[in-house]
Amino acid sequence: MDNPSKQLADEYIRLGGHRRAVIDDNIVSTRCWEKDTPEAAQFWKDRIDTLDAANRRQVVSFLPTINRI
Repeated sequence: MDNPSKQLADEYIRLGGHRRAVIDDNIVSTRCWEKDTPEAAQFWKDRIDTLDAANRRQVVSFLPTINRI
């Protein structure tokens, strides 16, 4: 599956992003235990934080998850 949200998530990870998705009862958030690279942090700030809530949730859903399946 390749769409704009997945492309943003993939680019963030490629740049050295370490955020992980937490999805619980349709509540989507992120956790980060390691510091992002400066490039990934700036990418998140410029390209993902600026999205509306629904689109940001879509991007987060493509990040690696900490949830067990």
